[in-house]
Amino acid sequence: MSDPNVAEYFRPPVNRAMRSLDRAFFERIFPLSAAAVKEKKDIFPLKDVLNRSNDALNVPRMRPLQDVPGKLGSKCILLRPEIKHDCPSTWSPTLTEIANQARVDVIPFDLTLDYKYWSYDQIMSAIVPEENQEIYFPKRFTEVGHVLHLNLRPEHEPYKAVISEVLVDKSNRNIRTVINKLDNVGDENAYRTFKYEVLAGPDDLMVEHHEDGCVFRFDFAKVYWNSRLQQEHRRIVEKFQPGEAVCDVMAGVGPFAIPAGKKRVFVLANDLNPDSYAYMEGNIVANKVGKFVHPYNEDGHAFIRNATATLLEKSVSAGSIERLPKQKGGDSKRQSGPSRPKKLSVAHRPQVPSHFVMNLPASAIDFLPPFIGLYTRSPVQEALGGTDPRTLFAPHTPAQLPMIHVHCFSPKFPTTEKSEQEILRRISEKLQFNIDTNMMKALDGEIHDVRDIAPGKEMFCVSFRLPAEVAFRE
Repeated sequence: MSDPNVAEYFRPPVNRAMRSLDRAFFERIFPLSAAAVKEKKDIFPLKDVLNRSNDALNVPRMRPLQDVPGKLGSKCILLRPEIKHDCPSTWSPTLTEIANQARVDVIPFDLTLDYKYWSYDQIMSAIVPEENQEIYFPKRFTEVGHVLHLNLRPEHEPYKAVISEVLVDKSNRNIRTVINKLDNVGDENAYRTFKYEVLAGPDDLMVEHHEDGCVFRFDFAKVYWNSRLQQEHRRIVEKFQPGEAVCDVMAGVGPFAIPAGKKRVFVLANDLNPDSYAYMEGNIVANKVGKFVHPYNEDGHAFIRNATATLLEKSVSAGSIERLPKQKGGDSKRQSGPSRPKKLSVAHRPQVPSHFVMNLPASAIDFLPPFIGLYTRSPVQEALGGTDPRTLFAPHTPAQLPMIHVHCFSPKFPTTEKSEQEILRRISEKLQFNIDTNMMKALDGEIHDVRDIAPGKEMFCVSFRLPAEVAFRE
């Protein structure tokens, strides 16, 4: 186990005046001692011995086994900084014993570390002001394909050139471009795009991003994407069952719709942004989910009613090849006799949606009014052709009214309970129907805390079943 005190010893040189990255500045020589092993057969056994006695140097990303200076083929084991080659009183009994046995010579060793060795945090800690370092360089950022996306604050401004260059160098992935967001997503336009500046690399935001076995290609400058929502994408999609119908009201380039399609969930996926729609079309093809995911480019208010009517009007089916069950004594590939034909199953799209997803947290709650009288007003009423909409649902059929998953922002209140009460008040106002904590239980509801957005702002997802009193209101 590495010792934090030892790791602290190996700090980079400090330059608080650096504003343009000078990589050569960070080369530093650390005077150490080392146990030079005399016999090759003893190298690894003695390394283990010195590790157990806590004499060997143990620091992350640092090789304790080095070449002996001036002796080709000879190896030495780096020792902890407090062990001095010319002061045996600093040696442990174990090191003293193997030295007295003439199995090692304790020698001086100058260890050279340079810019490549130190991490992003270590380099930036050597540049920004020593006091309150946590405010002077960002530690949270988003990677989207080859692009790294920052939200810099005013105190980062003097260091942004250095920050971006170090991040490109130290990224574990193929980062080529670093950008800084210049405005708030959603505040400037309805498409949730933002103004940005390029801090490092080419101004190329056409990315290929992989998430949960799906590939997404899009121009990050023209559409909305947030990699920090990967867990939320997964959480929502896990609620969908194969063969269900889902209406994704603000689908973007498909982070909910595409993985749902791979689960054989029928998705009507909509986005107002023509670029999002175009890239979603491409992602549907790239991920081979065209039988299950159908894209739309409409206003979200209209889409809620139109998609519900579409499900009633148009029957869609999709075929899938089912694997043969395993046979006793081995799998189906090894069974004797003529091969059994594979069974083709056909999934038919339901007439009613099981879920509506509304991932537009800045304003999704404002899109709830179209659910009022959803099944009693145009165009759904026309699609019903005189059929009583209540007969589409339980107890007349196994289908239940759809679950609504609405994402929203909320100021941070003193308690979570207060935040939830305020969100439910806003939802109740838009639906003209009171949904409180008790009603949420009756509607299979939950309020999920998705993530913190800012010191005074949180993102939630409120899930509840559409009340019959709302859906069938005259």
